[in-house]
Amino acid sequence: MKKHWYDYLWVWAILYFTLGLFNILFAWFGMIDFLLPLFIAIIGGNKWFCNNLCGRGQLFSLLGGKLGWSSGKATPRWMLSKWFRYGFLAFFLTMFGNVLLQTYLVFSGASSLKQVVSLAWAIKLPWNWAYTDGQVPSWVAQFSFGLYSIMLLSLIVGLIVMALYKPRSWCVFCPMGTMTQDICKLKNLRNNNQ
Repeated sequence: MKKHWYDYLWVWAILYFTLGLFNILFAWFGMIDFLLPLFIAIIGGNKWFCNNLCGRGQLFSLLGGKLGWSSGKATPRWMLSKWFRYGFLAFFLTMFGNVLLQTYLVFSGASSLKQVVSLAWAIKLPWNWAYTDGQVPSWVAQFSFGLYSIMLLSLIVGLIVMALYKPRSWCVFCPMGTMTQDICKLKNLRNNNQ
């Protein structure tokens, strides 16, 4: 089977998290993983990003499939259910909304920069070595810490479900996958009604 350039985007996932360890400002590149899937779904009406460009999904396939870090068990039915997928989407949208709120508070001067990576508001990891004050406006750094927190939490959850079940079990309830699937359904419904 012929390999394409995008078959190696698992490197992107590793590079993203590694760079964020050394300079949190690299977290802004995570917006590519937020915006590109939505753009492709809106324009193309398909999940081409999820199926071909998602470095995280490729990383799970590599680790869980080729390297055998996955149990290979079937993904539980409850993870496939609408209530779980949409509940997980709501959870991640709430986290993203909180990132935007914290960024705004720092921007407006109502709060100071918190150099911490927070995993689901419960675990706070001091991350102050990854940013030197004054490199950029504080709100830019605050958004970086928040976005990296979301991306790191999703990686950890993905790795756990990869180990417990099939390699790409994360993909069945990935918030971006859920949103792009809904966009595709709406686009196809609209096209069928014209």
